[in-house]
Amino acid sequence: MFQKVLIANRGEIAVRVVRALREMDIQSVAVFSDADRGALHVRLADEAEHIGPSPSSESYLNIDRILAAALKHGADAVHPGYGFLSENATFAQACEAAGLVFVGPPEDAIRRLGSKTAARILAKQAGVPVVPGSEEPATHIEHARELARQLGYPVLLKAAAGGGGKGMRRVDRESDLESAIRDAASEAERAFHNGEVYIEKVIEQPRHIEIQIAGDRAGNLVHLGERECSLQRRHQKIIEECPSPLVVTKPEMRAAMGEAALRIARAAGYYNLGTVEFLSDQAGNFYFLEVNTRLQVEHPVTELVTGLDLVELQLRIAAGEPLPFTQAEVKWNGWAMECRVCAEDPENQFFPSPGKIAQLREPAGPGIRLDSGVYPGWTVPLDYDPLLAKLVAWGSDRNAAIQRLQRALAEYSIVGVETNLAFFREILADAQFREGRLHTGFVADLLARRKPRPDPAPEIELAAALAAAAAAASSNGTAERGNSRPEASAWRIEGRGQLLR
Repeated sequence: MFQKVLIANRGEIAVRVVRALREMDIQSVAVFSDADRGALHVRLADEAEHIGPSPSSESYLNIDRILAAALKHGADAVHPGYGFLSENATFAQACEAAGLVFVGPPEDAIRRLGSKTAARILAKQAGVPVVPGSEEPATHIEHARELARQLGYPVLLKAAAGGGGKGMRRVDRESDLESAIRDAASEAERAFHNGEVYIEKVIEQPRHIEIQIAGDRAGNLVHLGERECSLQRRHQKIIEECPSPLVVTKPEMRAAMGEAALRIARAAGYYNLGTVEFLSDQAGNFYFLEVNTRLQVEHPVTELVTGLDLVELQLRIAAGEPLPFTQAEVKWNGWAMECRVCAEDPENQFFPSPGKIAQLREPAGPGIRLDSGVYPGWTVPLDYDPLLAKLVAWGSDRNAAIQRLQRALAEYSIVGVETNLAFFREILADAQFREGRLHTGFVADLLARRKPRPDPAPEIELAAALAAAAAAASSNGTAERGNSRPEASAWRIEGRGQLLR
């Protein structure tokens, strides 16, 4: 087993890996940028190394600086977390060339699955159904028009080199295609340094269901069941759960999706952990979407239901150990649900909300897990993803998990930045959500179903807001933004006194 591991990441996932390493009696090395000098993962790690300025291109994405830090501190291995360099085949290759073990799949598998078009071809060769679409990027507008006509509108443009909603556009008519391709390609180029996009047929009201896989270097592969990730905003997941409300009604679906995921993994020569993502229609027909060759943000829900520590499993596989269980030994118990708590303002198009965390009250109790990367007094930077923490609840069934999560959300308070905590409370109270009638457009539909909120005269609202702020300041010493705002109003006061919606 490793003696020391460098964590090439930040925030709550770096904290999660530090804690797993400590439980395994392995020394940890954190890396940090200028913006993260006082970050929690830096405080908790055994050692830490500054790797550059705040922009990720000069720090967390700088391969040379990360490798230099690992070698300087005598690390045996590098854990990439998720995001940043976690799915970068060049980074995996560079780690191995430097004599460091990359805690993840082999470089060749990352390359084969990193291109979405190449992964689609591999999935089809493995006999896995794929969403109808192009097998190669659209090279010019006439080519794109022909592909879209063959598929039939609406179609979806997607970046060939990455995910997370970057470079993704829905197109409902041919007249919108050219401008949509231009925008999608530009966004993909900025995000992935690759502006290629391909075209898929739109599946109306799809569900996003993924399968967690694990494999060792000897070729043993298992799946750990599914996660439902259909609740998204701008193609970014916000609530995940295990199992899926759809799959539990169709017992054969988990086995079929699991076997499909393993066929793709075998075809790619895969080992370590990964996630095979699918789209499903409401009838349970599923189609391959992509493979994430890393640990997922939402891995805690699988951990709570299976009883496995997936970070520990990653490390043991990377060290050459065999899988400690067979497929028949994987068991699922109860239900888990996760909320991604972010510094963002749901009432202002989910814009990021950087700033100093003045007060923090975190929930606890039976069945509650909080993977957090923040503390009171820490300043949330604008430079990175606004994820602050992941609040996870386990229950004996879905309703029990929801009830427990609602209780935890009621206890959770973050003062100083806007958060999406109140929005999660709204979702969990929604009848359609509680019935498990989910799809990837659920959040947009929920916002559209909201009753219109009356817009009072600005001077009346301003006076009321100032009075409320003064009262809060006199009683608490500070005003809580984002969590104690009256539900009757969607207005807020910005720095120079203007009223923004």
